Amino acid sequence: MKFLHSMVRISDIDKSIDFYCNKLGLIENRRIENTRGKFTLIFLAAPEDKTGTQLELTYNWENEQYDSGRNFGHLAFSVENIYEICENLLRSGVTINRPPRDGRMAFIKSPDQISIELLQKGEALTPKEPWVSMENKGKW
Repeated sequence: MKFLHSMVRISDIDKSIDFYCNKLGLIENRRIENTRGKFTLIFLAAPEDKTGTQLELTYNWENEQYDSGRNFGHLAFSVENIYEICENLLRSGVTINRPPRDGRMAFIKSPDQISIELLQKGEALTPKEPWVSMENKGKW
């Protein structure tokens, strides 16, 4: 398992880039504009660790007020086999909030309700049951 990134929702791209890059000294590694999902993802890293753990800034194009910690999104980890880890988590009593229906991504929550994203390392696995038919549970 490798820790990938932490995600923070932002309300203003320019102000956030000014703070995180110009003032804090992080560098922008990549930016993804998703017109279908109506959001922008900006991945930042420390200059000394450009390929290591990153900060993901998420800007939702539709105006949303963030309260109760909603601006903090999730922690993310890559895993060798998303089906195996989800099966082990289920057997351990952990709820899979967003099952890996696509063979690539799942979400669980910590005991303190912190969302944790699990991402299949490399290419997505072939979708298979029981994951394909499994519904989301709660919020993730």
